[in-house]
Amino acid sequence: MSAVVAGASAPVASATRRPRGGLFRAILRNRKAVVGAVLLFLFILLAAFPGLFVPGAHHDPQAIGDLPLQKPSGAHWLGTTGLGQDVYAQLIYSTRESLVIAVVAGLGATILSVIIGVSAAYLGGFADDGLSMLTDIFLVLPTFPLIIVLATYAGKGNLTVIIIVLILTGWSYGARQMRAQAMSLRNRDFLESARVRGERRSYIIVVEVLPTMISLIVANFLGAALYSVLTAAGLQFLGLGDPSSLSWGTMLYWAQNQGALVNGLPAWALSPGLAVALLGVSFALLNYAFDEISNPALRPVRRRRARSAS
Repeated sequence: MSAVVAGASAPVASATRRPRGGLFRAILRNRKAVVGAVLLFLFILLAAFPGLFVPGAHHDPQAIGDLPLQKPSGAHWLGTTGLGQDVYAQLIYSTRESLVIAVVAGLGATILSVIIGVSAAYLGGFADDGLSMLTDIFLVLPTFPLIIVLATYAGKGNLTVIIIVLILTGWSYGARQMRAQAMSLRNRDFLESARVRGERRSYIIVVEVLPTMISLIVANFLGAALYSVLTAAGLQFLGLGDPSSLSWGTMLYWAQNQGALVNGLPAWALSPGLAVALLGVSFALLNYAFDEISNPALRPVRRRRARSAS
């Protein structure tokens, strides 16, 4: 009799046990995740090892050449700037700063949104009212004009200032999502048992609440990184960044100032814009993919049918 019971319980145990690498396999099965991850990996390679992708003659992207405003050729694949600098070399070397802005500003905004949103939901009372009011204020503020004002008066051209401004203006939407999710978990049994055991609030938030919100935190980071990439490029295009820095937004700024389109050099103006768009697409695809992985209701119907048929 015991053998029968053991044999019957074995399939149940194996079904409830979470397979190793389940998240990795789910990412590999999701086309959006694969495409987004491949694009992001390519940009990481460009940022980490730009010299591998640039011909030896153009390893210095800021070097002034003797052939200004040249159209694309075998020597200069995307042409040259008004100072004779190689546009292709600048495009590759600009990947690092643009990716740093996306990751650092996105991570900072996500951390701030987690702290404020989860704290507001779990603490409740006056703390919840105050933090929710702060979140609502930042949600209704006109974001881009505020960014321009802050970036102008806090330190024009300073990369650190731009990142701080992006963090301060990019956390509120994520904090609202974090609060809503944490509110749904606030009265769950496992949190009540932690309170009965006498655990500290900080322990409950970090150990009990946050691990259940990993997918939402990752999705918020990807959304904040996408916001940071596009906004930083817009600020630098308007001349609010360091004009001597190497970034895609700065390339757009100089292409517009030196009349790239008028002088018949569309590659100079279009290539950094395309790079910004592709990096944004990689973050957006990963964001959509994590939403689908964490929420089965968002997965394509054909995929659910295929699984049910098998």
